[in-house]
Amino acid sequence: MAYLRKHTIVKYSLVTVIGILIVGIFDENSVWNHMLKKQKIEELEEEISVYKKLNENNLRQLKQLKTDVKAVERIARERYFMKADDEDIFVLNEGPQSSEKSSNENTEQN
Repeated sequence: MAYLRKHTIVKYSLVTVIGILIVGIFDENSVWNHMLKKQKIEELEEEISVYKKLNENNLRQLKQLKTDVKAVERIARERYFMKADDEDIFVLNEGPQSSEKSSNENTEQN
């Protein structure tokens, strides 16, 4: 009788452990998946905050462009190289271009 009782306790314990493993690790709504989804939500919330800041900056710039004529002129000069009649524009490169250097070196060696 004691053997039968011990055997049923082991069976129930084994079933309980297997059930916990299935629900806790392998199930669609497991603790593991819950942690992964929570981490993804945090990453997406950070991305949302970046885009909100970018949106606020763009709205502020749009408002400035709608109200300030000088801002429109500045953007036209900086981005589109437009100029007034009495001006000259000089475009300066910010750094050396490695592809042009290497092609010039190769032609000089030949």
